[in-house]
Amino acid sequence: MSDDWTGRRLHFVGIAGAGLSAYALAARTLGADVTGSDRADSPYLVRIREAGIVPVIGHAAENVPADAEVVVSTAIPADNPEIVVARERGQTVMNRAAFLRQLTQLRRTIAVAGAHGKTTTSSMVAHALLECGLDPGYLIGGTLSTTGYNGAWASGEWLVVEADESDRSFLELDVDVAVVTNVELDHHTEYGSRLDLDEAYRTFLAGAPVAVLPEDDAAVRVLRDGSTELFSLADAPPLAVPGEHNRRNAAAALVACVVAGADREQAAAALGTFRGAGRRFEEMGRTTNGALVVDDYAHHPTEVAATIAAARERATGRVVAIFQPHLYSRTQHLHREFGAALATADVPAVLEVYPARERAEDFPGVSGRLIAEAAADAGGGKPVLWLPGFDDAERVLRTQLREGDLLLVLGAGNVDDLGRRLVAP
Repeated sequence: MSDDWTGRRLHFVGIAGAGLSAYALAARTLGADVTGSDRADSPYLVRIREAGIVPVIGHAAENVPADAEVVVSTAIPADNPEIVVARERGQTVMNRAAFLRQLTQLRRTIAVAGAHGKTTTSSMVAHALLECGLDPGYLIGGTLSTTGYNGAWASGEWLVVEADESDRSFLELDVDVAVVTNVELDHHTEYGSRLDLDEAYRTFLAGAPVAVLPEDDAAVRVLRDGSTELFSLADAPPLAVPGEHNRRNAAAALVACVVAGADREQAAAALGTFRGAGRRFEEMGRTTNGALVVDDYAHHPTEVAATIAAARERATGRVVAIFQPHLYSRTQHLHREFGAALATADVPAVLEVYPARERAEDFPGVSGRLIAEAAADAGGGKPVLWLPGFDDAERVLRTQLREGDLLLVLGAGNVDDLGRRLVAP
């Protein structure tokens, strides 16, 4: 495929999201005429507008140019009027994975997969390669602190991307170096079992000439039959970001950078200057009482436990954790595990479920209260706060927090909005 897209017209439905906004910027850099729409504004649209793209807020059939190929976010339903009119006209409509495949065909690609750590690890790889002067492109699910952007199309030979297993879209990518941080069943509506998930990862790894895998995880290593580079905590350089999970992420990133041709010592030094990715242990500020507020995207029990453990390394006082469950299906399957993870905080608190693409009526009896009760069971008498709404949560937390506390706002929904409400102006 040519990397000169002059004359190509692309319309992105869901352009305000972390993924499609980055893809739209890449398409614009390649020379395409880009339009797009979304139901609401977002910070990602700042860069979109800076690039000369004029997004439309709100979905309507008239938003779609009649001669455009249409790229659709996973979050957009099939009855969206823009998708409907494009199909009626016979226009090309492709999902985000099909479009990302086209981008990965233009550059040698490092794709980072795993239940946990994809965004941070891919951000670390992009940061280190940038610092080593290799000028990589990158398309990641959070803002890279190094540049302030979630994506860029650059002149170097490498492209760094997240490989998402949630909808099996990682199987569509054209990959040169496949990095797997870990494998754990998280998306219960997509995969019927761990065996089903393992087979998907086996297929993903089979498509890459080189794989970077954890040395201490035999269940992951057995999924690869071919050239493999292993990473371990022994590979991790000193970091500015806390937590053993980040040291593992950095170890994987370092090995991937060396495979891509970076000098090992230079890449290790670069990783030591990594300041994090958006919504990954991101310090938001302090409350009027002096508590530090930290936002993290953790939305799986393993991630919640790892983030609380990382907070212990940074906190001088109590660790207070308020968690917003993401998806009713995940809450239904993992509420006990979530409760056990949250119980490791000094003060656990739980919000109502952020439904995303799911409906409460399809999951009778499932709510965030299940996790609060499980945390109380696991906490051995420790009080657990059940705070369904943001207003109640803000009111109660303002009375609970004190100087020296570290408040974690955890989840993949909009819990960061609560964090901003709590931070002093």
